Amino acid sequence: MTNLRNSSAVVLRTSRAASLLRLSRPQQWHKAVMLFAAPVAAGVIDQPHALLRATVAAAAFILLSVGIYAFNDVRDAPDDRRHPRKQHRPVASGAVSPMVALVWGCAGVVAGLTIAGSLGIPTFLIGFGYLAVQFAYVFGLKHIAVVDVVAVALGFVLRAAAGGTATGVAVSNWFLLVSLFGALFLVAGKRRAERSSTTSDARSRPVLAAYSASWLDQLTTVALLGTVLSYGLWAFQYLGDDVIRQLLTVSFLPFLTGLLRYGLLVSTGRGELPEHEIFRDRVLLLAGLLWAVLVGAGLYLA
Repeated sequence: MTNLRNSSAVVLRTSRAASLLRLSRPQQWHKAVMLFAAPVAAGVIDQPHALLRATVAAAAFILLSVGIYAFNDVRDAPDDRRHPRKQHRPVASGAVSPMVALVWGCAGVVAGLTIAGSLGIPTFLIGFGYLAVQFAYVFGLKHIAVVDVVAVALGFVLRAAAGGTATGVAVSNWFLLVSLFGALFLVAGKRRAERSSTTSDARSRPVLAAYSASWLDQLTTVALLGTVLSYGLWAFQYLGDDVIRQLLTVSFLPFLTGLLRYGLLVSTGRGELPEHEIFRDRVLLLAGLLWAVLVGAGLYLA
């Protein structure tokens, strides 16, 4: 009898831990790669000190995002229960109680801010700003057309900026513009895919009704143009340098190809899960790999 009770307790703890992990959305943690962007672009990520601080900063922002996801799922649980996919989220399904989710979220926020603070006041302030923007999004901005898109994109920019402050790297204006427009491009594609999805998606995200397909197409075009021009101005500043540095200029071609290819996928209704599309499309994957090789060689072999 004792063994049975012990086994049941272990199963319960395992199930609860699995539910808390799902609540933390590990499939979204890849967004923390933006914390490495600034030191990579500055050519210092191969230095152990910079790599360590960027990794710590990434961990801090993952913990902050865990807190945000927990509060978001508690806030959205009534709507999620009417959605065919989101109804399986831990809070909406009842696997995690709202109180446990809130405690879990607070723990993530406190831990994230503490770690960010260990990297210096600028990183702490950016982390606090990121938290403020995302909480504002969860509790209201997500229901305001246009503002919701900008708020999501701003989250990527703040991550990129935090990677710079954490490693002591000066972040260029072009870098921030590429981050902003690139994020807007992804968000526009996501909104377009969500809008063309089932009616239950529209009920769980009412703001979609405010967006027309033509406006989302305009946003996608503007974001694509801004990303291409910003990256081009950064890359072509190396034209005329030594041969290795000019690989950064050459990287513009696969960068443009990748963006255009992704734009094509978005136009066909794909784009709700950008991280999936990148690895599912061979042309997009090949363009991304070639771009990474050219940029890596141009920055670290020169």
